[in-house]
Formats: sequence, C-alpha cells, structure tokens
Amino acid sequence: MSTPRVSPQSADRRRLIADTAIDLVAAAGLRGLTHRAVDGAARLPAGSTSYYFRTRAALIGACYQRLAELDLGDVDGESPPALPIVDRETAATALAGLLYRWLTVGRERQLARFELSLEAARNPALEADFRQAGKGPRARAAGILAALGAEQPDEAAELLVAWTDGLLYDRLAGALARSRPAPDPAELASVARRMIDAALAHPGQGAGV
Repeated sequence: MSTPRVSPQSADRRRLIADTAIDLVAAAGLRGLTHRAVDGAARLPAGSTSYYFRTRAALIGACYQRLAELDLGDVDGESPPALPIVDRETAATALAGLLYRWLTVGRERQLARFELSLEAARNPALEADFRQAGKGPRARAAGILAALGAEQPDEAAELLVAWTDGLLYDRLAGALARSRPAPDPAELASVARRMIDAALAHPGQGAGV
C-alpha cells in the first residue's frame, strides 16, 4: 500500500499549527493548549486544528515532531556540510553555539519542549511519538561522536544528549535559573569541551563533567 501524499498546502498548515501550539505551551503551559486556542492564535478558521489533529494526543505528537525538526535544523546550522566537524574543538564550538542559542533566542522553544516531555511521561498514548522524535537528535550525535573516534557512539550520544538536556533544564528552569547571569559564550565553550571530552572517554575511564 502506498503512503498517502501530503499536499504542500496541507504540510504548511500542519507546520503552522504545530509551531503555534509550541508557542502556546511556551507562554501558558499545557493548560493553554487547546484546539480552539491554536485556531485563534494561528488566525485559522474555527475547527482547522481539529481537522488536522483530531485529538489532543495527536496535536502534542505533532509538537514533538516539529520540535525535533527545529532542533536538528539548529544542529545543521551550526555544522553545515561545508564545515564538517572533524575534531573535538570544532565539535565543542558547535555545541557551545547550540547551547547559547537555546538559552537565548531559542529559550521559549526549549521550555515548551520540557513541558511537553513531561506530558509524555504521564500519558502512555504519547510514548511512541515522543520516542520517535527523540531518535533523530541521538542519531545525529552518535554520527558526530563516531567520526571523532568514539568506541561506543550510541552510548556516548545518550550521555551527551542527557548532559545537554540537563544543562538546559538547569539554566532555564532550575532552582537558580532566575538568579543566574546572562549566558556567557566563553563559559559555555568551556562546558562544551568538557562534555565532548567526557562523551569520548573510553568506557571505564570515568571522565566526568
């Protein structure tokens, strides 16, 4: 059976709905995410969101997919094919750039991502979509770490993604988040180097962040 084709107009409308839903979650949390609210914020005719995403779970699943697309777009923007990551310093520079972006202009999107991820932990119906969305960033990290010589790139990628998420959460929503100074590129570069070095450490070496 062939996969149904999605028209460009339909794809654009789905993307608009997902982007608007993410913005609503960032602004008001999940309590602000309703089909009607998305229609209004996106300036779409009433019923548009429910037409494309019949249930709340389907709408949240679209948010997971869109968040993964946007984050991977940022990763590719930091290291386009013309400038491949070929050594640890290049990788650390790229990671530091991502961290700075996600702590500044991408702050609201990351807050929405954390909010939506907690919903997946509570609702088994969302688990498959959430898991699928998380595969892309981990695969991309594993590819980079393998190119840098990681002996177990998949395991190393799991650690690097976990450390990245932990740092972002602490800086954006942790107990000291509001009292921290503005993100400092030099400090993030130092942290990124330590994260890359720890991810590439041979198993059992015990390199930590």
